[in-house]
Amino acid sequence: MAQDPEDYADKAQRLAALQQVEKAGHIDLYYGDESGFCLTSALPYGWQFPGEQVATQPRHSQRFNVLGFYNATTNDLHTAAREGSLDAAFVIDALDAWAATRTRPTVLVLDNAKIHHAAAFQARLAAWEDQDVYVFYLPAYSPHLNKIETLWRKIKYEWLRPEAYLTFKTLKTAVWHILDRVGQQYTIQFAT
Repeated sequence: MAQDPEDYADKAQRLAALQQVEKAGHIDLYYGDESGFCLTSALPYGWQFPGEQVATQPRHSQRFNVLGFYNATTNDLHTAAREGSLDAAFVIDALDAWAATRTRPTVLVLDNAKIHHAAAFQARLAAWEDQDVYVFYLPAYSPHLNKIETLWRKIKYEWLRPEAYLTFKTLKTAVWHILDRVGQQYTIQFAT
């Protein structure tokens, strides 16, 4: 399936307009997505000092999946996580809990994952809109428009250290350490 150029242009333009509305202070704009972490390191390469031995041991493991709602302007991150796969019910519960905390009109940008289009998820859209939380779907095949993808990439390729991959427990601890400090110790500066 190919990307529809008209749909892409329309939604990219609408997303840019939402970013301007957020910049003007009228809404909060969050980007949502899921990412998984396991003991197969995402580090493609690295460097080390002469005589220093740094290595990771790739292996199969459990998967620690994280659902995040991320504001790229303020580096505010809300997460829900669990071991194993995420399903629509988990995403709905997490979004319900997060929506209940919102105090301003909020737009949540999502990709077109099946769980974001599941019947149960679609059935909740009106309830979230009643809470001033609106879902905006990105055009197909457009992960580059979802700013939380940059956060996942930073965590996996820059912020997680090789020693995080010693055990599944150390990996979960390291991921939680980073997630709990996004916006303070770990920040991203997006170009305006």
